[in-house]
Amino acid sequence: MANRESIGNVLFVAIGVSLVCSILVASAAIVLKPRQLQNEEEYRQRIILDVAGLYEPGVDVGALYAAIEETSTELASGEQAPVYLVRKNGAIEQLILPIEGPGLWATMYGFLAVEADGRTARGLQFYEHGETPGLGDAVDKPAWREQWRGKRLYDDAGDPLIEVVKGPAPKDSDYQIDGLAGATLTGRGVSIFVQYWIGDEGYGPYLKSLSGRESQ
Repeated sequence: MANRESIGNVLFVAIGVSLVCSILVASAAIVLKPRQLQNEEEYRQRIILDVAGLYEPGVDVGALYAAIEETSTELASGEQAPVYLVRKNGAIEQLILPIEGPGLWATMYGFLAVEADGRTARGLQFYEHGETPGLGDAVDKPAWREQWRGKRLYDDAGDPLIEVVKGPAPKDSDYQIDGLAGATLTGRGVSIFVQYWIGDEGYGPYLKSLSGRESQ
């Protein structure tokens, strides 16, 4: 009589179970992938709507997102970068720009909303980052994000101006944002990569061309 507990039988059973589990996991991944991609796209759309001030809880995201016009512009590198436009009566009311850059622990990904003049910030919102809970993640707090509204992006010479300072920003400053307590490096990182994306290597040329294109 064969020994059912022999090494060969044990290996056979183990391999068989592993194979069945692998097939089940792979099948589940294939079945769930479309839904996962749909959720990711809906989340992206919700963040764009939110930074634009158009998101309404409980309302179908796809229906709201129909108001967003997707276009692109060429960067200095030759790459095409997406731009999201919001129009009112045919004229550009605001635009949303994807931005990203290094934070303290990981790359930060977000969207910068800009007024139709191409020179004034309307909002900033991150949708993915690895900043320290209770410190750097203050970038997600509505009160901090609200400070970006109405701030100047450029100085009179057209150079990137907006920045996150260390400590409280002067109350009369039209281009400085409060620093993040205990997260100076996060604030510095945000300043650097926001200035990069509104500069000549990023969306700067596109933004500076808007003054004559609002009604296009």
